[in-house]
Amino acid sequence: MIYKFSFKWGQRGSGQGQFDGLGGLARDRAGIIYVADGNNHRIQKFKADGTFIGSWGGHGSGNGLFDDPSDVYVDSEGFVYVLDTDNGRIQKFRPDTSFLRAWGRLGTGNGEFTFPQGIGLDSENFVYVADSGNNRIQKFVNDGQFIRAWGAPGSGPGQFKFPSDVAVHSNDSVYVVDSLNGRIQKFTNDGQFIKTWGGPGHGPGQFTVPTKIAVDSGGNVFVSDEHRIQKFTADGSFIIQWGSFGGGDGQFVQPNGLAIKSASVSCLEERVYVADSGRARIQGFHPDLQVEPTFKQ
Repeated sequence: MIYKFSFKWGQRGSGQGQFDGLGGLARDRAGIIYVADGNNHRIQKFKADGTFIGSWGGHGSGNGLFDDPSDVYVDSEGFVYVLDTDNGRIQKFRPDTSFLRAWGRLGTGNGEFTFPQGIGLDSENFVYVADSGNNRIQKFVNDGQFIRAWGAPGSGPGQFKFPSDVAVHSNDSVYVVDSLNGRIQKFTNDGQFIKTWGGPGHGPGQFTVPTKIAVDSGGNVFVSDEHRIQKFTADGSFIIQWGSFGGGDGQFVQPNGLAIKSASVSCLEERVYVADSGRARIQGFHPDLQVEPTFKQ
């Protein structure tokens, strides 16, 4: 199986459906796509085909305002969590996008953040944050109550060098993009180390500077890295990669956020949405049942 280009939308700018500083993506149960539009300090919403629905935000530190939001997540009930990076906090919104609550501030203590880059939730709606500048993962109740943190600077198991994203599978396995160590680390939902894979390089299963991660309903792991997307099994076995440097369809310049529409009946229903940050656009891909290409190390 390979992944083929399906559609795209967006261009650089500040108007509706335009982007500047693309960050994370999220998809809700209705198929709506949410985009963290960092330098425009807003979240935008789109139909699955890229039709603009609406946006909210603006530059500032008040409730409902943002300073370079880097990631977004929608839980099973439709509540929206925004990682308001330069304000050092998480903001939670109701399904109608009205403000509900915020927690966090800049700092190094429990519940504080330094340049956080990724957010994910587990099956019970506990919140996990890649607190990148503090080289740790923090876990919260979805009302902001701190539970625990794990990690420290370094390259050993359970240590991080700028963790840039976190994703949680439905079985509550936690995957962390350990960006500057060029690897993925897998943990239990209480922070116990399970395994790691990757390493610096340009070959299949290696990473240059991985940024974002997403997990589909089958447990497959997708990682944006350099100018490509890589797909792995839940235990880190390489499956396939696609993409190259450039501005053409299916090419990328600094791919960032990922969102997955998992297949319900046929694998051909699956869709992978990629925030092509350097080209200020969203690209969509679908599986094609062709012979999987062979890659040389």
